[in-house]
Order: sequence, then C-alpha cells, then structure tokens
Amino acid sequence: MGIAAKELRQHVIRPTLIYLDRHCVSAEMLLLGIAACQSALGSALHGRRGHGLFRIDDQRHRTLWDDYLARDPDLASRVRGLASQHAFLGGPDLELTVNLRYATAIAWLLVEAQAVTLPAVDDRIGQARIWRQIFNPQGRLRDFTEAWQACVDQKLPVAS
Repeated sequence: MGIAAKELRQHVIRPTLIYLDRHCVSAEMLLLGIAACQSALGSALHGRRGHGLFRIDDQRHRTLWDDYLARDPDLASRVRGLASQHAFLGGPDLELTVNLRYATAIAWLLVEAQAVTLPAVDDRIGQARIWRQIFNPQGRLRDFTEAWQACVDQKLPVAS
C-alpha cells in the first residue's frame, strides 16, 4: 500500500514546490501522476528502474546535479537543504528512496530541466506525455492514465 494521494499532495508535493518557488497546481498534479505511475504512490520504492516515489536512477540523479543544478548554486543549495545532512554524503541516491521531499524536488527539476510546457490541471494525456518523455520513454500513455485512475481518481479533488 502506498501513500494516500491527498496526503502526498498536501504534505509533500505542495510544500516542496513552494519551498523551491516553483508552485502551481499543474505541477502538483503532474508530480502526483508521475508518482502514481512510477511507484503506485510508494507501494514499491526501490527496483531496477530507480529509487523512490519517482523511480529515478542513479545516473539521472547525478546528471541532474552535474548538468543542471551546478549552473544554479542558489537552487542547488536549496535542494541540498532538503537532504539529510550525513546520509546524503555517504549515499546521495538513497535520499531518493527515504526522503520524500528531496525525491519530489529532484523529480520536479528533471521536468523543469526539459523546459516543457505544463498541461492543464486535468489534462491527463498531456501529463502522460511529459511522464513518458522524461521518466519512461517506453511507457504507454495508457499506463499513466490507468495508474492515475487506480491510485488517485475519486480520492483527490482536482481544485484544492
């Protein structure tokens, strides 16, 4: 069993986006859908395809730091502030599994680094295209919409 969609959105995704000064409801909904599709909202946090809610692999994590965050020291400092002080130094990829806010920040920055235009709050196909482009190129749009229906639909009001 994963994390309840409403609580994930309210207590992890929204505060993380606000902390990063990137908050908008479309971003919240996109990240919620990605978490639903990648890990069934945390039902499976570690596997061959990557770590945590968003299943981010080690290489993509490091590349984001080296190629994107290295260009913005202030943002890098903010993201680093979400990580555990000692654990990050010993195993930064483990933070993707055990630290929900850090994983959410990294997932959002993977989206931001691609400079995509966010779809409307309720545009599941548009969200699915971004998920497939950034997180699972072999995925089917239907995989995203089915994960949304199974993990989120009927459990989360769109506007809140």
